[in-house]
Amino acid sequence: MTATQKPLGSLSVSPLCLGGNVFGWTADETESFAVLDAYVTGGGNFIDTADVYSAWVPGNKGGESETVIGNWLAARGNRADVVIATKAGAHPDLKGLSAATIKRAVDASLARLRTDYIDLYYTHYDDESVEVSEFLTALDDLVQAGKVREIAASNISAARLAESLEFSAREGVARYVALQPHYNLVSRDTYEGELADVAARNGLAAIPYYALASGFLTGKYRPGTTVESARSGKAAEYLATERGRKVLTALDSVAAAHNAEPATVALAWLGAQPTVTAPIASARTTAQLPALLAVSDLTLTAPELTLLNEASA
Repeated sequence: MTATQKPLGSLSVSPLCLGGNVFGWTADETESFAVLDAYVTGGGNFIDTADVYSAWVPGNKGGESETVIGNWLAARGNRADVVIATKAGAHPDLKGLSAATIKRAVDASLARLRTDYIDLYYTHYDDESVEVSEFLTALDDLVQAGKVREIAASNISAARLAESLEFSAREGVARYVALQPHYNLVSRDTYEGELADVAARNGLAAIPYYALASGFLTGKYRPGTTVESARSGKAAEYLATERGRKVLTALDSVAAAHNAEPATVALAWLGAQPTVTAPIASARTTAQLPALLAVSDLTLTAPELTLLNEASA
């Protein structure tokens, strides 16, 4: 991956964010360390996780991904070289965005990550039972205390995002610098439109999750094929739609023209969209990384972007 980084608030991040949802789930600690090592060797510096990862796995309680990343940071001694993003509000024991919950959640995350600061701290899901004044003031306290460098939002409506930004501006407290929306070639409706407009007007960096649609946009899911994956059921749903099949055809065409992987093209399409700074993609093995890291070296032409836009419309 080309080493060119992009600004994100006061941070500087690589054009591919490595998703940490698989660490402690489908990738054990040894596999996770290998993926993390290969990612930074390939020029990446931006790692995304959450305190709830991976509470959905039988026997897990949440925080497993942060623990793996924290152990890796301690083993490698490279904390200053990477940008760590994590999230609050969805851990089974720490749900919601009350000030007390946020302050307990950040301390738990810091302990698991084995660090004294988090670079980018997200509100994982909006909690409309809490006024924006309460959680933004709590987040500002974390910034003032040096526990958090920048704050961001995920899974929030355009109206609440705008209200949050207005409060920060009016009261002079920490403001969101980034937004993590569900956004990819087969899921455009959630982000494009009002939410993207708020992000654009306020200079927010979009960091899309499910950038590869649970693996569907890697191209490995085809009619008549069986893929052994914890996420294969969701990917198969996309294959059953006309939109999904059209996107695959367009991806194949563009990928062939560049001698590239469909995953690289799908990420490059996202990277070319207004407001997008770095899509998030996860890798369970080091073999899956090259296609992801190659995104920074692929520039799509205007006709190629049009082809993908029309296929995914």
